[in-house]
Amino acid sequence: MSEKIAVIGAGLIGRSWAMVFGRAGHQVALFDAFPDALDASERLLDASLADLEANGLIGSAREVRGRISRADSLEEALDGARWVQENALEQVAVKRELFSRMDALAPADTIIASSTSAIPCHEITDGMAGARRMLVAHPANPPYLLPIVELSGADATSAETIARSRVFLEGVGMAVITINKAVKGFVLNRLQVALLTEAFKLIEDGVVSGADLDKTLKHGLGLRWSFMGPMETIDLNAPGGIRDYLERFGPSFEEISIEQSETRPWTSERYQRLERERRDVMSQDKLPERTAWRDRRLMALMRHKMQAAEEIGE
Repeated sequence: MSEKIAVIGAGLIGRSWAMVFGRAGHQVALFDAFPDALDASERLLDASLADLEANGLIGSAREVRGRISRADSLEEALDGARWVQENALEQVAVKRELFSRMDALAPADTIIASSTSAIPCHEITDGMAGARRMLVAHPANPPYLLPIVELSGADATSAETIARSRVFLEGVGMAVITINKAVKGFVLNRLQVALLTEAFKLIEDGVVSGADLDKTLKHGLGLRWSFMGPMETIDLNAPGGIRDYLERFGPSFEEISIEQSETRPWTSERYQRLERERRDVMSQDKLPERTAWRDRRLMALMRHKMQAAEEIGE
């Protein structure tokens, strides 16, 4: 059944969410406090939906686009909305002010979700009258191509809200996980930070170049991880399964983990060094072109995964 969905914030994540909800058949009201952002999002929506249609991932870009409309005020966007997806700046004060306004405006049974990448839900919703219907629904970037979404509530978030959110998001094609206790960065970003931390050390210590490190992921770990996670990976990498694997490699991996335990500061000096190396590989003016390439590669991968799931199984 088609419902009205409000997407607040029309940047990359917001317009991606608009496509997720629109392709699932819902009517989407897209609002941004900055009209220029809405103008840009309308042009980018057209291009992205055309790419999805060309890759066979949606039937008609025109039909999906017709379900996404521009709202000229927060009140207009929230009027009659079943679900609200907030995508404002990653600042607690900004999100609290916006959530407080949305709490007063949205229908009483409407779920209000934040796309925040790292802010715990309670920091946004504490003390609000409607905190029971508020939670984090954190996607990967961009959510219309990477379907994972992490649900994380606060103590005040009701179990019904979590359950309804899972059903709704699975219904629009997302792969949903539930974060069972508050943790900064949730799961996806904590795993990403752990990998980046070791990657930066390997580059800084001269073990490998950044370009060769990227090859290791995209031609090695990333290929396996695109269709199964690390727990299943190691379960399949020894004849006797996960315990056999750990008994074989555990002692060596423990030594490595001890070496990796050193924490180094994330400083401007580090950022500048990594920036220089990346710009040697690709000039900054090529980033938009490469981003479009990334999205088309993701579309091709999504198409392959859908076909392979039908032919081989999940």
